[in-house]
Amino acid sequence: MPRATLSITIPEGIWISDLSGRYPDAQFTVLAAMPAEETGVGLVEIHASDIESVVTTFDEYESIVSITILEVRAEQALVQFETTEPLLILSLSEVGIPLELPITIVDREVVVEVTAPRENLSELGEKFTQFGIPFELVSIHQSVNTETLLTEDQYDLIETAIEAGYYDTPRTCTLTELAEAVGLAKSTTSEKLHRAEGKVMKEFLAKDTVTLD
Repeated sequence: MPRATLSITIPEGIWISDLSGRYPDAQFTVLAAMPAEETGVGLVEIHASDIESVVTTFDEYESIVSITILEVRAEQALVQFETTEPLLILSLSEVGIPLELPITIVDREVVVEVTAPRENLSELGEKFTQFGIPFELVSIHQSVNTETLLTEDQYDLIETAIEAGYYDTPRTCTLTELAEAVGLAKSTTSEKLHRAEGKVMKEFLAKDTVTLD
């Protein structure tokens, strides 16, 4: 399943965009977030040199329904809040993608990682555009679950090959030695290994078809 890394710019006019822009050196690390009926509830850890000013600024935003200061220390605070502008949570939840936490917002920018089927990632790109959320696809990786992709015999063969050093550089196990280790003819071992490698490579290279455009 594809795993995408996205760099997101929080749109202007959103409270957290304004707040993090006013204090560009502050770090807002969201530890927990969940959508409520018409709002979103979050738990954020704030690191800033002027922590008192940052925390008191929360009350200036009409979109903040409630705020509870759970802990304040030198240059650090833990705050629970409820907001009517949980755009990031809504964008992800509407296409069935869970928000992977923690995420850290600095000066309106946040990097998130999402894991979802290709069609959900495409829908996410459409939702970001709909909500006016600028984003950049930093990277995308195709995770390969070899235990479900391969047959049990293929998986065991590759596992043995790895343990024996067949894929080491330089190689510390020859094909003949691998065949002896698994009790198969050299030709049979070569064919089974080739088929297993082919499955893994095709699945891995399928990431090239993933797009958020």
